[in-house]
Amino acid sequence: MPKTIGLICGSLRENSYNRIIAQSLIDMSNTAQFRWIEINDLPLFNEDLEIGGALKTITSFKSAIQGVDGIIIVSPEYNSGIPGALKNALDWASRPRESSVLSGKPVGLIGATPGGLGTVFAQMQIRQILEAMQAHVLPFQKVLISQVHEKIDSDQKVLTDEKTKQYLQRYLQQFIHWIDHTPVLD
Repeated sequence: MPKTIGLICGSLRENSYNRIIAQSLIDMSNTAQFRWIEINDLPLFNEDLEIGGALKTITSFKSAIQGVDGIIIVSPEYNSGIPGALKNALDWASRPRESSVLSGKPVGLIGATPGGLGTVFAQMQIRQILEAMQAHVLPFQKVLISQVHEKIDSDQKVLTDEKTKQYLQRYLQQFIHWIDHTPVLD
């Protein structure tokens, strides 16, 4: 049975490089199903909203995470860090702590940027946050796509760089294997 992988894009921009990279995962795979898990409409995290009863956007977001076998987060880096919208989404996913929808969930990280370091700082921060949430982040594997604007066709919204495609395909295979072999801790 094929795995269902949720895709979260850390950028809200319509023509996001990272959304193009995430879409390329869908286009290159015949061994997995994908679902977009959108973060655009989530309100800023506020415990008053949580206590007052979950809003439909929040419950839909959490249900989408629960409904997949694993999550791949594809995110840019802003000012050497995690985008605010993604941090907000992870905060919502972490609550309430004792029933976080990301606890024990296999997660992969990919990042693309026009810069030279390929989202290394943002990915370190995302890993730290996911570790606190007890998510199972694919270890040792990093997809840090630098100079992304030279590796895509912005008009067609497709990844064109063959080496990057091959690397993403290997990463996707490793992630699917990770889903099947993620340790379950009590």
